Parts: sequence; C-alpha cells; structure tokens
Amino acid sequence: MSQNPTKHTKVLIIGSGPAGYTAAVYAARAMLKPILVHGMEPGGQMTTTTDVENFPGFAEVIQGPWLMEQMRDQAKAVGTEMIEDHIASVNLKSKPFEAVGDGGQKYSADSIIISTGAQARWLNIESEQKFRGFGVSACATCDGFFFKDKTVAVVGGGNAAVEEAMFLTKFASKVQLVHRRDALRAEKLLQQKLMENKKIEIIWDSVVEEVIGDEDPKNVKGLKIKNVKTNNIKELKIDGLFIAIGHDPA
Repeated sequence: MSQNPTKHTKVLIIGSGPAGYTAAVYAARAMLKPILVHGMEPGGQMTTTTDVENFPGFAEVIQGPWLMEQMRDQAKAVGTEMIEDHIASVNLKSKPFEAVGDGGQKYSADSIIISTGAQARWLNIESEQKFRGFGVSACATCDGFFFKDKTVAVVGGGNAAVEEAMFLTKFASKVQLVHRRDALRAEKLLQQKLMENKKIEIIWDSVVEEVIGDEDPKNVKGLKIKNVKTNNIKELKIDGLFIAIGHDPA
C-alpha cells in the first residue's frame, strides 16, 4: 500500500476546542490556509458542558455543544481544512516542523499551534481506577443519565464540581458534594444556586479514602471518606461517583 503524501501547510493546528477554532479563524482570515487536526469527537471539553453563562455576547444561557458547532462552522466557512486524526508525534527541532498521525499520515508546517486542552484529573487511588466506567466518572453530562433516581457523590469544590453537582440533580434523587476544605472555591453565583438546591448535601473537610463496590457485576455501592480535621472515617451509600477536581494538560 502506498503511503499518503505529506500534507504541508503554513499553519497546523492540533486540537478543536475554543482555542483551536479561534486560531483557525484568525489564520484562515490571514490567508494562511490552516489545517486543523481533531480527534473523533471534535469540540473539546465544551461539548460536555451544558449551560454556558460566561461567553461574551450572549445574555441568555447557551449550550456548550451548540457553541462549539458554531465555532467549527465559522472556522470551516473562512477556509480551514478539517482533518480527523490523532497526532502521535511532533518534531519541533527544525523547520518545517513535522507531525505524524497514528495512522502514519505525515504533516509539515511552518508553524504549529498545539491547543489540545486538558483532561480530567483523577484522585489516583486504586479503588477509583478499579471502578472507572463502572460507576466512577469524570463527566456528568456523559454519564448522569445512568443514575436516575439514585444517590451520587461529587468530589471537588470549584466551578466544575458545583456545575456537575447541579446538573446531576436532573437525574439523581440525591447528590452529595464532598470537599476537602470548609469553603468552596466556585464563583459566588454558582455557590448561591448550589445552596438553594434541596437535592444537594455538602460534606465539608473530607477526602475520599476508598470507593466501595461489588465485583460481579462490577458497580459502586459506597464511598469511604475521612474528615481531615478529626480523622474520623465515614461511609456513604452511593450508586455513582463523579470526580471534578480540576484538569491536567492533555
């Protein structure tokens, strides 16, 4: 089988979140004919965000997936070439820079913009890894539906954790927000909405010690948490656990 020829562009953009699409629009309008490489699910984290209230230009709440569709359409309309691929390696030692997709497709570019965003940060405890995909998740919009009329816990205290907790109340009968401090770090407006939601209980000054569950079939049954001030151990009966403690570069 003959290998596809190297695709050359003045600007190669890796990543299809808001940063990638914005870069594509500017590069295309500058007549640089950019190529944007995206994965199987373009749009980045914004595609898993339901309510967006802080994007300039919209007085009303908008949906994350819809916003990303608009940005993608705009980037394409001004001349960006979109390619579905996963970049496996990049060589930045000399120009033109080089990138290689996991299928072997080669790219060369005068400039490369890496806008791959971030991925969810995990607790990194053994039991969490064991039940990932079996009741432990980092995406409420992806998996919240599976916990209709059930009890779930969310770990975290920032905007993401508060938003996840409020979203999960659409499905779950009860949401327990576990936070390691005695005050949330989320925006005050989000905190106000959280406090007004009667389905949500906040458990302060606590960290996760262990995720408890069954082996066959594999599913989550509970959560062992420790109070960081008293060292007391407590068990929560839950059906699902959502981790929302921030992100690391992807």
